[in-house]
Amino acid sequence: MNCDASSDSPILKLNRTIALVGLMGVGKSTVGRRLATRLGLPFADGDHEIESAAGMSVSEIFATRGEADFRAGEVRVMKRLLEGPPIVLATGGGAMMNDETRAMLKQNAVTVWMRADLHVIAERVARRDTRPLLRGRDTIKVLTELSEKRYPVYAEADVTVDVGGGSHGVALEAMLTELEKYAREQGVR
Repeated sequence: MNCDASSDSPILKLNRTIALVGLMGVGKSTVGRRLATRLGLPFADGDHEIESAAGMSVSEIFATRGEADFRAGEVRVMKRLLEGPPIVLATGGGAMMNDETRAMLKQNAVTVWMRADLHVIAERVARRDTRPLLRGRDTIKVLTELSEKRYPVYAEADVTVDVGGGSHGVALEAMLTELEKYAREQGVR
C-alpha cells in the first residue's frame, strides 16, 4: 500500500479488495462508495450485483425463490467479484455467514466490519421497506437475533470500525484511519 497525503489523490493504494461486512443498514453501500472514490477504486454493491445477475430484486428473489436460492446466487456473485481486480465491495449482511464466501473473503480481501448500535441501524432501515428479513417483524428483535448469530463471525474481519450514529463522512474517516493502522501492522505499505 502506498500512502499519499494530498487531498485529491488516493490515501491508500491497495492490491486487494476491501470488503465491507456488517448488518443491513449499517452504511456499507453509502460509505463504500465514498471509500472507493477516496481510494481510486471501483465500487460494487453485492446485493445490486445479485439483482443484476438474477434479473429481479432481492425482495423478489426471497419471495419467489427463497433465501436458499438467494444465498446460492450470492456465493456465485461473490466469487466473481473477489476473483477480479481490487474493488471496494459492500457485501450483503449475510454474505459472511456462508463458509465458502467467508473463505473467499479471507483469501482475496481485507475485510472491514462496520459496527453500529442496533437502535441506530433500526432507525436507518425503518426508512425503506426493502429488507426481506424485516417484513412484518419487530425490527429491533430481528436485528438483535441477527447480531447474536452474526457478530461472532463478523468479528473475524481484519478491521473493525465503529460507525455509530455520526455522519457517513465521519465513518469514512474512521475507516481510513483503521485501514492505515492495519496496513502498518501488516507491513503492506
